[in-house]
Amino acid sequence: MASPPLSPSSHFVNSPRRTLSLVSKRRAKVFLSDPDEETRASSSGSSGEHGANPSEVYGFVGAITTVIATVIYLVWAYTPENWLHSLGITYYPNKYWALAVPTFIMVAVVLMLVFYFGLNFMATPPPTSFNTMFGKVYRWLNIHSTMVLKVHRCCSVIVL
Repeated sequence: MASPPLSPSSHFVNSPRRTLSLVSKRRAKVFLSDPDEETRASSSGSSGEHGANPSEVYGFVGAITTVIATVIYLVWAYTPENWLHSLGITYYPNKYWALAVPTFIMVAVVLMLVFYFGLNFMATPPPTSFNTMFGKVYRWLNIHSTMVLKVHRCCSVIVL
């Protein structure tokens, strides 16, 4: 007589992972990848994951927001006040800020660049300085090689 097949719970298992897999009665799934599919996926630009990359989504939302904000700004800046009042828009900033804010931003950027270049010129040695030709390593080697030569001259030992 043939014995009945053993159930998964009757097997002796010494691994927690195997125990869980036997208890849940799941079979292991093996995914075999085709090298041609991988090259097609890598050349098409898809990373194998579903959905869009978060940085692409943020970039898209940022670009759309920038376009919408620019259109609103230009409509506010160039539409006469009586047209805005006829549309029922009465609460908006003074037209002075339509020129003041962009001017302030441009002046701030120019001053920031001038400050940055000025700091770089202050940190750079003058063109006549030997520091522009010889760096710290050269000076260190020069100092230590003269010290080694002085020691060897004293002891009359030649080191190659």
